[in-house]
Amino acid sequence: MGRTPGVLGRTHRPVRRIGRRRARIARICTAGTIGNRGTVRRSPRWLPGRAPTAARPDRRSGRGGTRPDRPSACGPRTADCRTSVRAVRPVHDPRTRGPQVGHKVAGFGRPVEQRVLSVGEFVAACHRLLDGYIGDVWVEGEISNLKIAASGHAYFSLVGPGRQGTAAVDVVLWRSTVARLGVPLANGRQVRVFGRPGIYEKSGRFQLYGQRVREAGVGDRLEALAALRRRLEKDGLLDAARKRPLPRFPRCVGVVTSKRGAALRDIVAVIGARCPRPILVAHARVQGDDAASELRRALARIVREPDVDVVILGRGGGSMEDLWAFNDEALARAIAASPVPVVSAVGHEVDVTAADWVADVRAATPSQAAELVVPDRRDLLERIDGWARRLAAVAMRLVSDRGIRLRELEHRLARHGHRLGHLERRRLEDLATRLERLRPARRVAAARAAFDRIRGRLREAARHRLREADDRLRRDEARLQRIATRLSQPARRRLAAATAALEALDPHGVLARGYAIVLGPDGRAITDAANLRSGDELDLRFHRGRATAEVVRTSPAGEPSDEVP
Repeated sequence: MGRTPGVLGRTHRPVRRIGRRRARIARICTAGTIGNRGTVRRSPRWLPGRAPTAARPDRRSGRGGTRPDRPSACGPRTADCRTSVRAVRPVHDPRTRGPQVGHKVAGFGRPVEQRVLSVGEFVAACHRLLDGYIGDVWVEGEISNLKIAASGHAYFSLVGPGRQGTAAVDVVLWRSTVARLGVPLANGRQVRVFGRPGIYEKSGRFQLYGQRVREAGVGDRLEALAALRRRLEKDGLLDAARKRPLPRFPRCVGVVTSKRGAALRDIVAVIGARCPRPILVAHARVQGDDAASELRRALARIVREPDVDVVILGRGGGSMEDLWAFNDEALARAIAASPVPVVSAVGHEVDVTAADWVADVRAATPSQAAELVVPDRRDLLERIDGWARRLAAVAMRLVSDRGIRLRELEHRLARHGHRLGHLERRRLEDLATRLERLRPARRVAAARAAFDRIRGRLREAARHRLREADDRLRRDEARLQRIATRLSQPARRRLAAATAALEALDPHGVLARGYAIVLGPDGRAITDAANLRSGDELDLRFHRGRATAEVVRTSPAGEPSDEVP
């Protein structure tokens, strides 16, 4: 066995065999770093659960086999879990107190207050620290966010359960490693990756540099997605005959997405540039635990709008976890039951969700969905111009053809006209004569004359009848007048007598002869002077007008008074 890198990248010789002490040191090294005098300086909590490393050949046997399993701090060894045992010699630094480990690494052999590390030195030190602590390891998880670069390298994330719910680690496979893989890489596939952890210096990102990949079974999400597809196919929701065509000129375009996402801005920009149409937006979250229910409610609201002719459902690109809300079964069935066509625009071309399966049209991106739902006015104008040019060409061709035909007929007519002219002329004259006799104007004139005669006779008969009725009316009026005069004379005499009697009894008639009506303070007529007292105000009513008087004195009924003139 050759040299083995230490904790901080220094090269040390392997621990010599010293009997029981060697076994004790090996057990300690699997759990932490050895300091001076065999003391353990650190013991990472995550070491007992780390993945296995590659088995090393047994140099003592001289064969390529592996050493027999021995107990370690990680628990009993198995075929899939062999821990590399590395020992670190303690190094004493005279400038500091106590033992130091890997003092030649920049900054780790001096006091913190005297040595400042650059970013590159710090990242490199951390990288060597991870390499020394963990080394080669198997990591199992579900592939997500797979990207194959143009250079041939593969980049993806391994997702699995963690202490806070979900844990993920970035994985890099170089082109040479991808070329010799026996397992096809795909999102949702459960795999085991063998590699060495490290830190990418340019971004400081922790990642696993993979060397081998083994299939560990289909991922739970991929299996659930496959089961969902089978159910949708069984219900006929994936049939091509069910898909509806998009309207050519929609009155209003509905959009179900996040109002803060870039997808909405792309859709608005593309529709405004191609053919501006009214856009109705139903906001919903597009990722997270409640995103699927919000998308369903937003879709239900927007399809109830009477002017919406087509709906775009989508969002921008993202990982499989970000797009998982669009794999909801209830959302897929709501899309299939939509009364208007739905265009699915989720993620990018490589991202396929359940919403894409059941939608009437699938678009690779939100921008392409906007291009599908509205026509390009420039294309329309070009097509109209093309039709106008074709119509003008057809019209010119028809005019030319008719002109040629007309000239041919003129030539034939000139040739045969002198022979047929006489017969045609006579025929035309006969037709003109018949037409003159049957001309509608003559028939109308005759009918009008008959009508005038009948109207004159009717007028004369009406005048005669009116004169007779007028004479009878005058005679009846004179007779009625005589009868009325004879019958009304007794009544007139009685009326005159009653009128005279009424005028004699009318108090106003008495007032007209110079008398007045005296009303007391209570508004009653005064007939006895004894009812008055000095100072009372009296209301005097005359034939014309009224006056107010004050009582100065009163006289009894027996006393003489001034006679009435």
